[in-house]
Amino acid sequence: MAKLWGGRFSKDTNALVDAFNASIDYDQRLYREDIRGSIAHVHMLARTGIISQDDADKIVAGLEKVLQEMEAGQFEFKTELEDIHMNVEAAVTALVGDPGARMHTARSRNDQVALDMHMYTKRAVTEVMELLIKFEEALLTVAEKHQKTLMPGYTHLQRAQPITFCHHMLAYFNMFLRDFRRLEGVWKGADMMPLGAGAVAGTTLPIDRFQVAEELHFSEVYGNSMDAVSDRDYILEFLSFASICMMHLSRLSEEICLWSSTEFGFIDLDDAFATGSSMMPQKKNPDIAELVRGKTGRVYGNMMGLFATIKGLPLAYNKDLQEDKEGFFDTIDTVKFSLQVYRDMILTMKVNEERMAEAVHKDYSNATDLADYLVKKGMPFRKAHKVVGEAVAYGIAHHKFLADFSMEEFKQFSPLFEQDLLEAIKPENCVAARTSYGGPAFSQNALQLQKGREAVEKQKALAGKLLARL
Repeated sequence: MAKLWGGRFSKDTNALVDAFNASIDYDQRLYREDIRGSIAHVHMLARTGIISQDDADKIVAGLEKVLQEMEAGQFEFKTELEDIHMNVEAAVTALVGDPGARMHTARSRNDQVALDMHMYTKRAVTEVMELLIKFEEALLTVAEKHQKTLMPGYTHLQRAQPITFCHHMLAYFNMFLRDFRRLEGVWKGADMMPLGAGAVAGTTLPIDRFQVAEELHFSEVYGNSMDAVSDRDYILEFLSFASICMMHLSRLSEEICLWSSTEFGFIDLDDAFATGSSMMPQKKNPDIAELVRGKTGRVYGNMMGLFATIKGLPLAYNKDLQEDKEGFFDTIDTVKFSLQVYRDMILTMKVNEERMAEAVHKDYSNATDLADYLVKKGMPFRKAHKVVGEAVAYGIAHHKFLADFSMEEFKQFSPLFEQDLLEAIKPENCVAARTSYGGPAFSQNALQLQKGREAVEKQKALAGKLLARL
């Protein structure tokens, strides 16, 4: 088959080169964007008098016919045509004849693929936003249910201070709020229209790039043709967002794996979101959490791969940039699937409240509150820290927790200890007393849940506005 760019060449392309050069196996997912962009481009060509209205009508009819065939799964993609752009153009030309040969006027595949990728990124952003919002709502649902469910808070994976499961879930909720803000930034980076930049230096024809941008709902037009065809910052921004978002999911995955173990026993995953062993009948494995944790490295690899691809490229377009797609598409699919399956897993898991409460009553995580008790009695904190540290050492040596000490035992460490300390070091009181903004107190939980719901409603409004601009 003759190449649409083959006029300068005297022999056919080697079959291996055809296969190596082709991107149709993966860039065919851009077909909606490619056809929609071509329709807008043809409309502009007709409005500016570059092609006739009759030719434009025929081309648009051909494009719509090709879109119908693709949507119905009836279109045959051809490797020898290399990519989605050539497949579409060849099909339209076969349908409408000579007018089809005019549809590529005043553009290059360089700015055409850039347009497709910008449009696809914007669509991906809205889809990921919707899934991220649903996952945030799941975290809020679980957190709200467990506002007073006590558990140990950890540092260095050692029990540190009493908190609530609500507070722990809200920590992750806040991480994903930041991820959503990063996703907003990805949209802004992708909301720039590159078409009309041509291959490198624009065109001598009287095109109107702003007409195309308006029809395709872009808020900006690239001001430099070389930048327009070589910019992949918006894809790197998405990959960066995705890497951070997956990192947050991976951290939660690690905790899910720990909490669901016999050693912790804090949660029990629903059978629908766990797997068994082919050898050991008793096993219930947190495979979903482990897979998400594993796929995080894959997303990191996609990001670093594109960074490495672009870092040494001179302006403007280079074939290396064809490598922007597979890792990008894989990352989109991975993030979307991870958010979706994680939402359902979180909503169906059982929280073992009694086991968590037992853990927080059988440790020394109330030691800081005992030190705070002495501070309120007038003792300098550093001295109070030493006194309570000695009391903890005594308890460990005598196999006692602080709540098991007699008053005589307390007073051997400081005369400031009084009977009221027993109330001060009860885990539920330790939590309730931590009312500093952002702390785990029950009152703070209620406040942060309210703020969280308000934040999600704002996210929904924004996602709706962006969706309307696709």
